[in-house]
Amino acid sequence: MAIKIFIDQGHNPSGPNTGAEGFGLKEQDITYQVGKELAELLRADDRFEVRLSRNTPEERLGTSNTTSLAARVRAANAWPADYFISIHANANTDPVVNGTEVYVYRKYTQSYYLAQHILSAIVDVVGTRDNGVRVNPSLYVLRRTNMPAVLVELAYVTNAGDAEKLETMQPEFARGIYEGLLSYFGLDQ
Repeated sequence: MAIKIFIDQGHNPSGPNTGAEGFGLKEQDITYQVGKELAELLRADDRFEVRLSRNTPEERLGTSNTTSLAARVRAANAWPADYFISIHANANTDPVVNGTEVYVYRKYTQSYYLAQHILSAIVDVVGTRDNGVRVNPSLYVLRRTNMPAVLVELAYVTNAGDAEKLETMQPEFARGIYEGLLSYFGLDQ
């Protein structure tokens, strides 16, 4: 039985719920592409089944931030997915802040351990700074999903070094998430 992974490419290309910007990059473009690359890796592996929240770069979900987030969660819950991975790029007013972190609803859960594997693999593959697994129960997609869920902040669009990686290493970010999933499930590459 294939493991069902729902990939949520964070944010919309326009309208409500657009993402962060920095160095000419838009979060929603990065998340779309990394999600698409991850889906291709998972589809090539018959141990997984995959669905995306955004199937085209122009696809918009919802008419507000709230309905955009609700649409993503509803699609994952209705499938129903076994795991939910939300992909984001981070931003900070301090351009020095950089690195990768993964958010979960609470510590010492399936989500928490999955987050550790994904974080470690991204850091290994891409070479970003390890900012750790962080708990944030206020995040809608972590709070409302019926399955283990992680929110991956790939890197910071507001940091020059991270922005360069986000622009040029999207396949590597996807590969890191994929390798993290394999490691978590104890599967061979």
